[in-house]
Amino acid sequence: MKIAILGTRGVPNNHGGFEQFAEYLSKYLVEKGHDTYVYNSHDHPYQKTEWKGVKILHKYDPEYKIGTAGQFIYDFNCIKDARNRDFDIILQLGYTSSSIWGWYLPKKSIIITNMDGLEWKRSKYSPKVRKFLVYAESLAIKTSDYLVSDSIGIQEYIKNKYHKESKYIAYGANLFQNPSSSILAEYKIKEYNYNMLIARLEPENSIEVILDGVNDSDSKYPFLVVGKHDTEYGEYLKNKFKSNKRIRFLGGIYNIDSLNNLRYYSNIYFHGHTVGGTNPSLLEAMASNSLICANDNIFNRAILQNDSLYFTNSENVTEIINKIQKVDFVKLLENNNHKIINEFDWNIINKHYLDYMDDCFQKGKIFN
Repeated sequence: MKIAILGTRGVPNNHGGFEQFAEYLSKYLVEKGHDTYVYNSHDHPYQKTEWKGVKILHKYDPEYKIGTAGQFIYDFNCIKDARNRDFDIILQLGYTSSSIWGWYLPKKSIIITNMDGLEWKRSKYSPKVRKFLVYAESLAIKTSDYLVSDSIGIQEYIKNKYHKESKYIAYGANLFQNPSSSILAEYKIKEYNYNMLIARLEPENSIEVILDGVNDSDSKYPFLVVGKHDTEYGEYLKNKFKSNKRIRFLGGIYNIDSLNNLRYYSNIYFHGHTVGGTNPSLLEAMASNSLICANDNIFNRAILQNDSLYFTNSENVTEIINKIQKVDFVKLLENNNHKIINEFDWNIINKHYLDYMDDCFQKGKIFN
C-alpha cells in the first residue's frame, strides 16, 4: 500500500507523542514493504527527503511566525499536496487543526483518523476555543472513513456521542532494560529516596492536587517536578510552593535515557492526567519499572487496572507519600512490565495498525 501519515511536525521525533508514534510506525511500515510517506514541517531539524526508507515531504508551516494559527495552514498545505499523490491510505493523527479541511481530503484515499484525547476538556482553553474543538471533533468524525481510539474510554465516548465505531489501538512503549544510577548525582538524589511527576504543567494534569499532598506530607524525600514551568500556570505553582524546599521544579527534560532512569529509581511516580486517552508518559513509566500512583479515572484504570496506587484528592496523595515504599510493591511492577511486553510493545501496536489498515483497504471508502 501507499500510505501517508499527516498531523505531526514530522520524523524523526523532535516534539512529542504523535511524532514518536509516527517515527515507530512509519519505519515499521517500510520494513513490511509499504510505500510510506510522512509530512514534516518545512523547518524540521531533519531536512533530508528520506529517513530509514520513509519518504519525507516537507511543507510550509508558519507556526514559528504566527503561532497556533500556523498549524491550520500547515495542515492545509499537507492535505493539498496529498491530493496529487494517489495515496491508498491517509492516517491522520489528531484533528484539532486539520478537520476543517476534511472536505478537501483526497476523494479516492481511505482516511483513517486517530481521534486523540478529549481536547475540548482541557482547562487551558477558553470557552470559545473549547466550542471550536467540539466542532472540529465532529468534523473529523464526519470526514473520516475509519476511526482509531487509543483508549477504551475514548472508544466508548465516540460510540455514545456519535454512534460511530472506532478501532481501539493503544499507544506503545518499549521496556527499559539498562538502568544506570549515575544520573542521580546530577540532581542530588539517591535511589528510591525521591518521588516525582513528569507532565505538562496544566491544571487537568492534577499538578496542584499532587503538590498540595506533597506539601502536607511528613516525608523528607525530594519531590521532582519535570515539565516546562516558564508559563503562567508554572509561575503560579512555583510561587505557591516556594517555601517547600522538598519540591523541585526541574523544567523540561527531553533526553529519554535520563527520563527513564529518573523514573526507574524513583520511589513513587505520580501520574495526574485526567484528559485524553492512553497517555505516552504513563506507558513509559510502566516500562521504566515505576511504582505508579495515578489519578483515579477511566483512562488510567483501563491501562493500569489493579497494578497502581490511585488518588482522587490531595489527602490521598499525603497518605500515600507518608506510608508507601516501592520495595513493598514488586508484584505491581512485574505486572506492568508484562503488560508492556505482551500488550503495548511497539511491534505489537504497529502490527495492530497495519492489520487495521489492511482491513480498511479491503473494505474500501465509506465517506464520500
